Amino acid sequence: MSGRQAATRKLLQEMRQLQKEPIDGAIIDVDEDNIFSWKIALFGPPDTPYAGGYFKARLDFPDTYPFNPPNMRFTSRIWHPNVFPNGNICISILHSPGTDHLSGERPEERWNPTQTVRTILLSVISILNEPNTSSPANVDANVSFLKYKRGESDDYLQRVKHDVQASQRLAKEDGVTIPSSIDDYVIKHKPVEEPVLTADDLMDSDVADSDEDYDYDHDSEGDDEDANDEHMGEGHDVADGCGDGEVDDGGREEPEQEDN
Repeated sequence: MSGRQAATRKLLQEMRQLQKEPIDGAIIDVDEDNIFSWKIALFGPPDTPYAGGYFKARLDFPDTYPFNPPNMRFTSRIWHPNVFPNGNICISILHSPGTDHLSGERPEERWNPTQTVRTILLSVISILNEPNTSSPANVDANVSFLKYKRGESDDYLQRVKHDVQASQRLAKEDGVTIPSSIDDYVIKHKPVEEPVLTADDLMDSDVADSDEDYDYDHDSEGDDEDANDEHMGEGHDVADGCGDGEVDDGGREEPEQEDN
């Protein structure tokens, strides 16, 4: 099996798992004919300046996934200390594996194959709840956020409010209803009924060879849900090593701009 085939199989597995167990405050749109590019929309978490917002983003995966991280970029305008001006999101688990002495990140804080789309999105939601100010991607947004926290200025709130209002117009165009309360924000999960396996089922080679048992990590004993749960906390070590906020757009598309 080629690397691209393995990545495709892994992404389809994650997509189906997220359909079965959605993430609160997130909409995921995946075209199976273009499995390496996912459309994401995140609702602003309740009780934050981003509440009432509808922020669209893209996840672009490499052929080497899950051994290398995807790139995540907001396509909606969002004023945030951990988002570069071109929309790229700066969180540790989206940084390639290895050691970077300049960033100060520990290897275990960076990407590893046990991370998933779920841990990425939970990490991004985490910084919407509480930006990481220790190593900002957008220095101006970071300064305005710190002044807001100290009660010195409401510029941060005003800028975020402007982005939220612009995103609400976009939600209306998309026919999306934005949650207006915590109860609306939290997805009501239905219990999943697991099939009862018989002895004959357990002997069935199709069960033994299912996607759940596929080993994506050549050096480990499998990439299963327990491994993801054990590393869920790593998904929240975010936004380190993002430099001084300068970024080379590299020809990337600018975030969508809304009219005032």
